[in-house]
Amino acid sequence: MMHILNIATIVSIGLLTGTEFAVSAFINPVLWQMEDRSQARAVSLFAKKLGTAMPFWYVLSFLLLIAEAVLQRHASGLPLLIAAGTIWATVILLTLLFLVPINNRMGRLQADSFPEEAKREHHRWDAMHRLRVAALGAALVCLLLAAGV
Repeated sequence: MMHILNIATIVSIGLLTGTEFAVSAFINPVLWQMEDRSQARAVSLFAKKLGTAMPFWYVLSFLLLIAEAVLQRHASGLPLLIAAGTIWATVILLTLLFLVPINNRMGRLQADSFPEEAKREHHRWDAMHRLRVAALGAALVCLLLAAGV
């Protein structure tokens, strides 16, 4: 049972972290090269699609981390699991406070224009997102070290 939980947690957190990294390293730089109308449409579509799926994925991953910590409460890797869970919870809280409001505004963009204020917000979102990706990477490393990988 523990092996299945370890695999599920690592896969969930690894894929989520990779997805968030891809948004920052590949998707947004490509979007910034598009003309305004296309960029506004693409940003809006990504904001809606990822804004719908990601909250569930983040919560699922957090619940998996909690399950790992509970089931491994006597293992030597517990402090690392607690660190991963704490980082994850902090990321969720900061995402709700800072990134979600911007994402919601990006989701409401009209495809006919991409105002300068919206562009600035998108860049601000990306800067905060890069910090989130670094935190997610740290949580993933803690998880992998706790799992003995």
